[in-house]
Amino acid sequence: MKRLATAIARGIILLGSTFGLADGSSAQARNWSANFVSRVEALALIETLNSELLSNNSATLTLEHWCDIHHLASPPRIVAVRVPDVGKPASPEQRQELHVTPTEPVRYRRVRLACGSVVLSEADNWYVPSRLTPEMNKVLESTDTPFGKAVQPLHFQRRTLSAKALWRPLPDGWEMNAASPDAAVDPMPANLLEHRAILTLPDGTPFSEVVETYTANILGFPVLHP
Repeated sequence: MKRLATAIARGIILLGSTFGLADGSSAQARNWSANFVSRVEALALIETLNSELLSNNSATLTLEHWCDIHHLASPPRIVAVRVPDVGKPASPEQRQELHVTPTEPVRYRRVRLACGSVVLSEADNWYVPSRLTPEMNKVLESTDTPFGKAVQPLHFQRRTLSAKALWRPLPDGWEMNAASPDAAVDPMPANLLEHRAILTLPDGTPFSEVVETYTANILGFPVLHP
């Protein structure tokens, strides 16, 4: 966190000198890997979303809020675009994490969570149908309703197993090399974050394991310049 705070502080100083003389108004997509200032801003935004995802039980509602405040679509509603005809059997490790026997049914669902036409994440979901209501299972099998919304009446809790950054906007050792803040880094990739989590009932019983990959579209909002 100290390194992030230092980066943001330096970015603000450079931002003032870079954009302080701009006038007119425009909205355009930002090249987040263009320079040090842009990468600091990207890092701050990615860490903000990561923190919100880690502190909330529903990734769907978190993305919906992100879509709303960044004007990615109107209305800012998340839909789950199902990827048909794919299957991934639950591994022995996943069955152990879900507390199911080797023969108990575990269903697989892959979706792309989109706000409007913007795909914000792709999710692999293994869930135990016997721990959901018949109505929930029907919704998940026959509609594009996001999983988190379909099972919201369960008042579930989310336990993160891992959270991985897929892009490092600042080069290693940037804080020790003030003379060259624009040292080369990899350009922003298609995916920025990966989370793996278990969803549990209020009594702690697990019923779903998800692997969520968050795309660079989370930063795809227009930047307004006064």
